[in-house]
Amino acid sequence: MSATTMTNQQRKKVESLFVYLFLILASIATILPLFWMISTSLKSGDIIFEIPPKWIPETFEWENYKRAVTDIPFFLYFKNTVIITGFRMFAEVFVSALVAYGFARFNFPGKNFWFVILLSTIMLPGEITMIPVFIMFSEIGWINTFKPLIVPSFFGGQAVFIFLLRQFFMSIPKELEESAVMDGANRLQIFYKIFLPLSKPALITIGLFSFQGSWNDLLGPLMYLNDSSKFTLQLGLAMFNGMTKVEWGPLMAASLLVLLPTIVIFFSMQKHFVEGITVTGIKG
Repeated sequence: MSATTMTNQQRKKVESLFVYLFLILASIATILPLFWMISTSLKSGDIIFEIPPKWIPETFEWENYKRAVTDIPFFLYFKNTVIITGFRMFAEVFVSALVAYGFARFNFPGKNFWFVILLSTIMLPGEITMIPVFIMFSEIGWINTFKPLIVPSFFGGQAVFIFLLRQFFMSIPKELEESAVMDGANRLQIFYKIFLPLSKPALITIGLFSFQGSWNDLLGPLMYLNDSSKFTLQLGLAMFNGMTKVEWGPLMAASLLVLLPTIVIFFSMQKHFVEGITVTGIKG
């Protein structure tokens, strides 16, 4: 083995070592806030801001978790959040898939123009439409109901979701569609018998995005919900911010409980999520 070959192998090992070291440090920096949240949720109020900080307290303050579910009607807010998130996620996934199917497989005048217009709405800040949309919902009497948070999801989906699904649908061989047409299937049957089953990774991917966006939504419920019995978990977390102080221990405990469903769903669907992100960029 020549000296040049040895040098190349050593250089590759050093490069791999630096890459792994960078990934390890980046991972630590990413999960550090989560560790701090867990640590704070197990501390009493008098040691949370000690310098130097104690990552592992001498005694665990489990009372914080009890207060997290008793100081606010946690399970009522959990039920409200599940209702809103479930309907929104179903609507955004199904409607986005339906619209994406039209852009991927139908030919109609100005298709590319309308698709560009659709994508341009991604650059439109939500603050621009916030006031007129609120006035519209107020005029039709939907304020203090779940309708403003759910019903709009059934009319169009999100542009990013439509784009991702269109990319995936375009990667499905047209031969499958042509065979189904020869067997007598119509467009709707092709959509839900061929495209939807084959699009499982992509559907799960946008479902996770939709779940996260709806589950963590604070602004929407804050705008439209006035009755505390209809509040969501994000509004419930805000109740730990008092006029004079913040209950950091119970707040971190409640935040961790709110975060758990997202963590569980992500890790249980991680394989499909990675696959969906990979395959949605196959065709342009």
